[in-house]
Amino acid sequence: MAEAQNIPAGSTTAGSIAVAAESTVATRMSAPPSFDVADFPIPHGREEEWRFTPLERLRGLHDGTAVASGEGVRVEIEAPEGVTVETVGRDDARLGKAKPVDRVAAQAYTSFEKAGVVTVAKEAVLTEPIRISVHGEGGAAFGHQVIELGAFAEALVVIDHTGDAVLAANVDYVLGDGAKLTVVSVQDWDEKAVHVAQHNALVGRDATFKSVVVTFGGDLVRIHPRVEYAGPGGQAELLGLYFTDAGQHHEHRLLVDHNTPHCTSNVAYKGALQGQDAHAVWIGDVLIQAAAEGTDTYELNRNLVLTDGARVDSVPNLEIETGEIAGAGHASATGRFDDEQLFYLMARGIPETEARRLVVRGFFAELVQQIGLPDVEERLIAKIEAELEASV
Repeated sequence: MAEAQNIPAGSTTAGSIAVAAESTVATRMSAPPSFDVADFPIPHGREEEWRFTPLERLRGLHDGTAVASGEGVRVEIEAPEGVTVETVGRDDARLGKAKPVDRVAAQAYTSFEKAGVVTVAKEAVLTEPIRISVHGEGGAAFGHQVIELGAFAEALVVIDHTGDAVLAANVDYVLGDGAKLTVVSVQDWDEKAVHVAQHNALVGRDATFKSVVVTFGGDLVRIHPRVEYAGPGGQAELLGLYFTDAGQHHEHRLLVDHNTPHCTSNVAYKGALQGQDAHAVWIGDVLIQAAAEGTDTYELNRNLVLTDGARVDSVPNLEIETGEIAGAGHASATGRFDDEQLFYLMARGIPETEARRLVVRGFFAELVQQIGLPDVEERLIAKIEAELEASV
């Protein structure tokens, strides 16, 4: 696999590094964050943040024509003792701690009726995961979910998305000082579903946040994870994997905003694509502000193209406004199977089809094994196997 950035022709921002306090690069949206939909013009597909997204497949989420209809989605939450689960109105003070950064996120915020709030008490250490099931039952829906951990609390949250829906949502993760949160968000929608979401993490002093985003299903899925730090010593790890089939559009746009000294971040996303018009987009933005001395950050995206007709757009961006950092870097690689790996396996009597499966399984296993929840890990490996079976 060639270790080279896959930069679209004509791109001026891919892989850019800018050192200027007042610069405007791809880490900044074309409009300031806002709760007001009117502050965001209707996108036409030429904007930097929308140029890879097939707008006609958003089913009206981007232009205001989508309205809540049908059964929407059914949300069920299973939580162990020590966790408070609430359904609240729009006036709850815990909502809206992170502003939407695009029109769909703003539409989701202004359109939801009730929000879910999951609270883990201060110093509570959960031995069982919190499980949130979001099942689409047809129609369009707008959602808002808050997951908040008190100081020194520890929790693992699994969010499952299944069924059929057109869903726009915002999810906020708020970590108190010294807290540890791992979130696994699985997008395993039916083939016609559309899902656009902004995930916002606010990482407290010496807190640890791990996000694992897994995308398999849906006609169009666009996830926007964002991280900010509320104090020094925060750690963020953003992991992701996606398997994009014929006709699917999977887009993951990340921003890590290092706005506080002595914080770390590590980003690693891997994808596999197969089939005609399978399209994956990965945008990795890291901003190190002038005040964020001692930052240590790295981001990686790797893609394995299994068949002809698939397309990947991978664009890492790094903006540095201070020279006093511990380290910063990025890498992007896209390629086909490593012929040497296949030859090695086939020379030992393994049929080519099975050898390809082993390569893909090994490609994803590194990330899957970091989830730390056996039943989820086994389910994801089984899903990868099913995807590979379908390609035979």
